Amino acid sequence: MASPRRLLRTARQLTSIKTPLLTSQFPRHVSTTPSPPSPSPPSPPLPPKNLKPLTESQREMLSSFLRVNQAGELAATLIYTAQTPPILAREPHLRPLMKHMYDQEADHLRVFNSLIAKHRVRPTALYPLWSVLATGLGWSTAVMGKEAAMACTEAVETEIGGHYNAQIRELLKMVSEWEAEGYDVGEEFTELISTLRRIRDEELEHLDHAVEHDAQKAEPHWLLTGVIRAGCRGAIWVSERV
Repeated sequence: MASPRRLLRTARQLTSIKTPLLTSQFPRHVSTTPSPPSPSPPSPPLPPKNLKPLTESQREMLSSFLRVNQAGELAATLIYTAQTPPILAREPHLRPLMKHMYDQEADHLRVFNSLIAKHRVRPTALYPLWSVLATGLGWSTAVMGKEAAMACTEAVETEIGGHYNAQIRELLKMVSEWEAEGYDVGEEFTELISTLRRIRDEELEHLDHAVEHDAQKAEPHWLLTGVIRAGCRGAIWVSERV
C-alpha cells in the first residue's frame, strides 16, 4: 500500500499537467469569404443632353414614316398569309422559307404598331383597302405559280428596300445637321435609325430569296413586276398622307 506521502506527490503531478485549451483542440473556423467591399461613392450625374426640339415639319415627316411603314408591313403579312396555302399545296418544301419571311414581316409589323402607339401617330385611314388589295395580290400571284409569287416578292421588296433607304437618308441628314449645330442626338432617334436599317436588310434578304427561287422566270416578268412596283409606289405615296 502506497504511503500518504507518495499519494500526495502523485496528486500534485496530475494537477500539474496542462490540458490543451478548448480552442486549441477545436480551432475556430476562419472564414475565407472576403468581406464585402465598401460602397463606392455614387457617380456624378451625367449632364443633360443638349437635344434640339423637332420642328413641326420634322414631326410630320416622322409621323408619315411610321404611318406608311406600319401600312406596308401589314400588307406584307397579308400577302404572305394569302400566298402560303396555294404555294405549299404544290411546293411543300418551301414551308420553312415562307414561314421565315412571314415571321420577319410579322415582327416588323409589331415594331411599327408599338411605335405608332407610343408616339400617338394616326394610322392610315386606308387600312381596309390595303388589306383587301394585299390579300388579293398574294392569292392571285400564288395561284399563278411559285415563280409569279416570288416575282411579287421581288417587286414589293425592291420598292420597299428603296423606300427604307430614302427614310434612313433623311434621318441621317437630320442627325448631321444637329451635330453640326452642336446638338446631341437622342438615344431614341439613334435606335429608330438602327431599327430601320435592320428591317431594310431583312426586306432585301427576302428579295434575294425570291430571285434564288425563280422569281425572274415568271411570265411575263417585266409586266408583272412593273405593275406591282407601280402599285407599291402609289400605296406608299397615299399612305404617307392619308
